[in-house]
Amino acid sequence: MPVYVQHEVLAKVSDVFNAEALWQAPGLALFARRPLLRDLLERSPREQRGRAATRCFSHVTLMLPQDEVDDDRHLTRGARVRDLAQSLAALHQKDFADLLGGDEVRYHVVGADAVPPGEVKVKFGHAVYLPAPGEQVLYTVSASTDSAIWRPVCAIYPNQRLTLVGMDEASATYAVPGWPFGAEGGLLLVHDEPGAPVEVQVRPKDALDCSFDAANGYYVLRGKGNAGARLLLKISRSAAAPATAPARPAAAPSAPPQRTPAVWKARSAPAEADMTAMPIAAARPAPVQAEDATDATYAPVARHRVTLAALALPRLSRYRDTGAQALEVGLNQQLLPSAPGKDNVIRFAVDEADELHAITSAGRQRIAVPSNFAPLDQADIRLLAAPGALAERYAALLVLPQGPVQQALPGTRLTFGRGMPSLAALRVLDTPQFLRQAEGAAGSADRLGLSRNAFSWEAGADGLRVARLSASQALYHLDEQLRPVGQIEAATAEQPYLVPPGHHLVAGHYVLRFDA
Repeated sequence: MPVYVQHEVLAKVSDVFNAEALWQAPGLALFARRPLLRDLLERSPREQRGRAATRCFSHVTLMLPQDEVDDDRHLTRGARVRDLAQSLAALHQKDFADLLGGDEVRYHVVGADAVPPGEVKVKFGHAVYLPAPGEQVLYTVSASTDSAIWRPVCAIYPNQRLTLVGMDEASATYAVPGWPFGAEGGLLLVHDEPGAPVEVQVRPKDALDCSFDAANGYYVLRGKGNAGARLLLKISRSAAAPATAPARPAAAPSAPPQRTPAVWKARSAPAEADMTAMPIAAARPAPVQAEDATDATYAPVARHRVTLAALALPRLSRYRDTGAQALEVGLNQQLLPSAPGKDNVIRFAVDEADELHAITSAGRQRIAVPSNFAPLDQADIRLLAAPGALAERYAALLVLPQGPVQQALPGTRLTFGRGMPSLAALRVLDTPQFLRQAEGAAGSADRLGLSRNAFSWEAGADGLRVARLSASQALYHLDEQLRPVGQIEAATAEQPYLVPPGHHLVAGHYVLRFDA
């Protein structure tokens, strides 16, 4: 594999700010002196014909001991750092004028804690680029191990052609935070011309498996030596950059179709295009005929069920008087809702300022809605904006890939509310562990927005017949796609509100779907 980035060390340097001492040793003792910057550039040309160099590298980064750079900033406001970069650029231009090919010479001097006193680290090569003054970022590259916490890797500028990212800066242009593949390989980002999409290549070619997840807009990398190692890489255009076609991996297989969680299988839409807030009841299914009436054995089959399809994360700013400071909901390895703890693969939090955060073992990061997350392979966790009138009460809807299920026997009326133990399996937030409160406050999250007796239901083939039991309880009807149908204002046991099969009912933090 070609050397895309040259990493060299200039040792035994008495004055790290002396440009002449870093560039070339005095005198003609060619065999006695140690190689310095000029020699390194001569020995590693950008292009050559035979043994003769025809072009040299013109962008060089120098890393000095951090303490030296800090002292210079304190004492001279960084004057020695600026003078060093300007002096080295002048020496470079003077000695290699015939090998520059019109390229502008650029030097960048930074401090690094890893550089010991008396040393200077040098970086140059095909995948080293220094932006011109005022050059705007075209792409930003970020990485994640769980699709929730994204950490910046680098920026790509309009005239920057090659960038190598990998395990650490000793073998690449930039290190990737959380790189799980050791020294197996790296990623070469190829940007052939300004405005063109970035091409992603694995280097060496067979070191890693790379595929593009078109649904989520990021690359998925997997190690061949470590089957469990996974890294996600996102290349995003700057807001000021002109729009072009999205980036795609080089010679990568087409992305597999995304599996929709079973609980969210699409159902057939009603024939009428303009649905009303009181949907027409679905026709009852025809009874199944027994093959042999004499030998048939009859047993009750639970055809009706209510599933906790999503959690409505509240706007805690509405509950300042209760002392509620944050609400956190975790998902475990089975992607079931669980209390915040070490067994969570991901947690979602809303704070008293109504800001949303994702929390994983990689850290905590503020997130926006809508967003998708894949902390595990084949996981698809959706965070949706609260639709319609729900936006006043809720910050987001957390769609659950797997939610608890409650059987709903026909002809039986059940009551839902924080004071009713019969349906407690659906009220997963009914514990103080999910809610962080001010000192002196106590209680479960269900106290925020859910009445002791919120509503009652009776299941039937045509839908869930809902009756309001509390005048203060807000109830909302959403369709199969979690779009608002209406707010349930008047509903009694004698004149119930009908929620058709596949539709959703929102009460407190709970988005319940009725399946018949």
